[in-house]
Amino acid sequence: MERSDLSHWLRLLGTPDIGNDGARRLLTAFGSPHAVFDQSAAALAQVVHARQLRQLAEPPAGHADLLDKTWQWLQQRPEQRAVLVPGQDDYPATLLHMADPPLLLYATGDLARWRAFAADAGRGLAIVGSRKPTPQGLAHARQFARGAASAGWTIVSGLALGVDGAAHEGALEGTADDASQPATVAVVGTGLDSVYPKAHLALARVIAARGMLLSEYPLGTPPLAANFPRRNRLIAGLSRGTLVVEAALRSGSLITARLAAEQGKEVFAIPGSIHAPQAGGCHQLIQQGAKLVTRIEDVLEEFDPATAARPTAAPPEPPPDDDVLAHIGFDPMGLDALAARTGLPTAVLQARLLELELDGHIVRLPGALFQRFAAA
Repeated sequence: MERSDLSHWLRLLGTPDIGNDGARRLLTAFGSPHAVFDQSAAALAQVVHARQLRQLAEPPAGHADLLDKTWQWLQQRPEQRAVLVPGQDDYPATLLHMADPPLLLYATGDLARWRAFAADAGRGLAIVGSRKPTPQGLAHARQFARGAASAGWTIVSGLALGVDGAAHEGALEGTADDASQPATVAVVGTGLDSVYPKAHLALARVIAARGMLLSEYPLGTPPLAANFPRRNRLIAGLSRGTLVVEAALRSGSLITARLAAEQGKEVFAIPGSIHAPQAGGCHQLIQQGAKLVTRIEDVLEEFDPATAARPTAAPPEPPPDDDVLAHIGFDPMGLDALAARTGLPTAVLQARLLELELDGHIVRLPGALFQRFAAA
């Protein structure tokens, strides 16, 4: 994209009171941002109301600085950075079927792999969930993402703490170096000149090398709370289906699932303990018609029935006759309850629990609780 074209796009989308709806009406009427600003006031008045017309008369405040900043950002790594607009080959075709597609996307990553994905995002799978998952939830996110990636799917998520991060990491582990698609796509709610959360700075760099970071927000945009629910529509839109790993009843992941359903996409949910708050949202989705899944093949067979024929190795089971493990289920359990069940002295029980934890058979949860851990 030429600097002059970028200038017109940034001016149109940055004009106060215009928004995506107004910009789409103007583009539909006149064809391009350049053509919009070539129109007479009388012609524009046929498309926008008086206040919008006044705003379009002059560039928005800070326009020149944003243009310089964005242009320099692009020139620093032209082989890895781009701005994508509808009509370009690099713009993901699947987003055009949304009710509110982004009119400009900022991209950082493997542009060669991205082009193959953008042309036909038929193998994109969204994996989302709690920012504060259980250890089992983290393992599930990583395991399911790794399995889907090894089957040739691109994992789409939001770079958040918890399930999102584990999904990105699992995708990177499962994707071969010679893959034709991005390993994973992270859709973020900030400008691409910063990483949020900071804890995922290293992960974001790996994604940029082997996948793609996307944002519809201009450079310099901070992590505003309102941006994250809005970016969820892009996570759903870039994917053929959405898998919710763990989610509380008020989780933002349920927004992604709802948007996926509204777009006619498949929704999947992993069940959990009826006592676990992080499973409440998944159970609600299942009640509403989401497919209950316990292995990645349950997801992939919805799109490729041949997947169902592939054998899946069962996870290794710990010794069934263990004196303590036999009394621990997959629901969190306190030390007092375990002592009552096993009849062991507290000191002996604590020592045995430590051994089981070190061997990876159980996990220690906040509140002095213990939970059996299913191997991934």
